[in-house]
Amino acid sequence: MDYSYTILILLTPVILFLLIGLLGDKIDKMHAGLLGTTGLFAITMLSYSTAFSYFSHGTVESFQSIEAFQIVWLQFTDNLIIHLGILLDPLSVMMLVVITTVSLMVHIYSLGYMKGEPGFSRYFAFLSLFTFSMLGLVVATNIFQMYLFWELVGVSSYLLIGFYYERPSAVAAAKKAFIVTRFADLGFLIGILLLSFYTNTFDFNTLTDVNGPAIAQPITNVFMGLSATTWAMLLIFMGGAGKSAMFPLHIWLPDAMEGPTPVSALIHAATMVVAGVYLVARLFPIYSFSSPDSLEVIAYVGSFTSLFAAVVACTQLDIKRVLAFSTLSQIGYMMVALGVSGYGGEAGLGYMASLFHLFTHAFFKALLFLGAGSVIHAVHSNLMTDMGGLKKYMPITHITFLIACLTIAGIPPLSGFFSKDEILVAAFEHNKIIFGVQWMVAGITAFYMFRLYFNIFWNNSPAYHHTPHESPATMTVPLVILAMLSISSGFVPFHEFVTSDGLPLTTEFHWMIAIPSVLVAMVGIGVAAVLYRNKNSRPESLALGMKSLYTLAYHKFYIDEVYLFITHKIIFGLISRPVAWFDRHIVDGILNLIGNTTVFFSGSIKKMQSGEVQWYIWYFTSGVLLLTLMILYFN
Repeated sequence: MDYSYTILILLTPVILFLLIGLLGDKIDKMHAGLLGTTGLFAITMLSYSTAFSYFSHGTVESFQSIEAFQIVWLQFTDNLIIHLGILLDPLSVMMLVVITTVSLMVHIYSLGYMKGEPGFSRYFAFLSLFTFSMLGLVVATNIFQMYLFWELVGVSSYLLIGFYYERPSAVAAAKKAFIVTRFADLGFLIGILLLSFYTNTFDFNTLTDVNGPAIAQPITNVFMGLSATTWAMLLIFMGGAGKSAMFPLHIWLPDAMEGPTPVSALIHAATMVVAGVYLVARLFPIYSFSSPDSLEVIAYVGSFTSLFAAVVACTQLDIKRVLAFSTLSQIGYMMVALGVSGYGGEAGLGYMASLFHLFTHAFFKALLFLGAGSVIHAVHSNLMTDMGGLKKYMPITHITFLIACLTIAGIPPLSGFFSKDEILVAAFEHNKIIFGVQWMVAGITAFYMFRLYFNIFWNNSPAYHHTPHESPATMTVPLVILAMLSISSGFVPFHEFVTSDGLPLTTEFHWMIAIPSVLVAMVGIGVAAVLYRNKNSRPESLALGMKSLYTLAYHKFYIDEVYLFITHKIIFGLISRPVAWFDRHIVDGILNLIGNTTVFFSGSIKKMQSGEVQWYIWYFTSGVLLLTLMILYFN
């Protein structure tokens, strides 16, 4: 089948970005929003049509990798060529559906949430640019094209996080996200260059072919005890860890909450933060066959990040920051699943589980953020301490938010239960320590999410300045749709479509894993209900009893302060300041001395070319006399 029409999925959002960006001031603001939303609806329908056609026409045993569109961009040698194109395979087709669905919900929601904002048209232009960047990233035919869109995602996220540029905190958050991810992307670029140098290709199909140069022809070069392939894959993972905010490159993500809440949903749900997971999944055959040590690193980094973020989330008061750390924890889950997985068959359970969780997480996390935006829209505050008793004022937001909380807690039969259960099974079969950590994180997740839920919708109602009310239909309709997807997406036979080797994977229900995971979630919910369902002194007493741990967690274990100390005191102080002094006084001093000496001598002799004839006669006569005296003396 001809899939060349899929180029419209990429062209539409970039055209919308140019139209809305250039004509935003000349057309009505609401028309700009409707134009962007209509365009997203069109590419969402195209993405669903592509997915239906692709999966229904593929064979049961294997779905082929199709290059739907491709042009030559740069050619270095006969073999080393960089193409720009569209690659369709189970992974990219699934991501097309996820990205366009969540982006469409965010666009519709934003029509109500951002109404009246001075930068309304600019906001929708940036949304289109971001969507274009993410779509280009997931359909890239080669790793260099992915890197180009990877950087474009960074630029567009910078614009969205810093949307309220009049706020210093928003500007600082945008710069922080940009700088941290650029630092990580340096490792990504070096890894790309290393990998392409030894394999002589950028093409994904060639790189991930089990008979290709990256896998069938192992690289024997070793540096510091690790092969060149392992170094390349670890550096590539460094880029993924930056985008997916893995510890210790996570510091930008909580501050990214300075952007509008719909932006938080877009960045934290199905798009930017899962780019790292997508990157590892895209190159998974290389990780599995040629660099298994890298997978171990990925598993442990993901496991620590999920636990670290879950503990911090238990102490935060800003509801968007709770959800931000929740995202960190869930991305850690996905990384763990990839790290404990292998290639093909039962060994690939973790791979399938990771992407299944990515799929389900996109819907319930977008629902959580948009639900939080609905609450903020009603009470004009981000803090839990300013909320309470909202279930009677906001019934739709309350029910949909409760569904999202139950889903992320892993309560059956909601989608989070199925995807998280598969991850725990894969972890149990590979590493019991990692399984124990992830099982404990499941309970902590249920606790902090229902701490959030009870503080917002139950507890005692504070003295609101005005009576809260339900959000308009443009905001509640996306909530209802995402709630339905959160309920139903777990029943998608994901193991038949997206697997590590392209072949359907046989899965079975593991009661010995599922029952304890549900029980620990129920315990977490129960503890949250006792502490937060009604206002009481128990939370304060518990915080005082665990004062040191609580303080550390509340301040995010002072990781930001450590970064500030390293950058300001060590890099800028001990290293950069002496270098700057040397540059200013020695390097610049020598150049300034040369320049000043030239100016001095130029000033001294400039009268020799003054244009006055008498001075020329004087110099000529003096020169003749001087030469005559010298000749007479030396002879």
